[in-house]
Amino acid sequence: MKTAWSNNHDPVKIEKQIAGFSIVLLAVLSAQAQGTFQNLNFEQADPVFVNPILYPFTVTAASALPDWTVTLGGVQQTQITEDAPSAGSTWVMLVGPGYNYGFAPIDGNYSVLLQGSGTASAASISQTNLIPTGTQSLLFKAQPGTGPLDISIGGQNIPFTAVGSGVNYTLYGANLSAWAGDTEQLMFSALLGSYGLNNWEIDDISFSTTPEPEPNILALTAIGGLLFGARKWFARP
Repeated sequence: MKTAWSNNHDPVKIEKQIAGFSIVLLAVLSAQAQGTFQNLNFEQADPVFVNPILYPFTVTAASALPDWTVTLGGVQQTQITEDAPSAGSTWVMLVGPGYNYGFAPIDGNYSVLLQGSGTASAASISQTNLIPTGTQSLLFKAQPGTGPLDISIGGQNIPFTAVGSGVNYTLYGANLSAWAGDTEQLMFSALLGSYGLNNWEIDDISFSTTPEPEPNILALTAIGGLLFGARKWFARP
């Protein structure tokens, strides 16, 4: 039989509350570690259609990818499409929650698709901002294409490798320690693939203070303290 104490201090309920708080804490710490870069998960998209009647569904680049600059072969673009990929041209598409020809967001409501082809040297997105002090690595989720993806910092290409995976993505990491605390341009570029279109879908770009994709040590310490406190609470007579 449950007592009044057990009703108000159910261990399962408290463990769930601790877990929920831990997730929020990790998210806050991650957000604080992004320097002045914005919209790294592409969720700030608010697409404005150039002509809502005509297909393809062309939207302004500024509304679809706020804080990012879109270029095709180095030429800045003012328009991209939402959920309407190119059939053979170098292109950039916002992957949204609507009808999208087999492409779906990796996480949340939006991702970005970089389509490398022969009509331009690269399909690119970039922004210039402050890389957080203490940054060791850059992490991002992607569904890889059939050809190369270039990542550059200040115009210098940096190598990246797969460091993990999820149900619908591969997690990639790159060493960014040499640029920690600097204001630099970060650019992602899909180049011409070996088999036609080279489609790289990317999402959830982040900066990490550790070489490997591990939770921030401050978050681990806070979570450990919460769990220790809960254990002492449950042990009360």
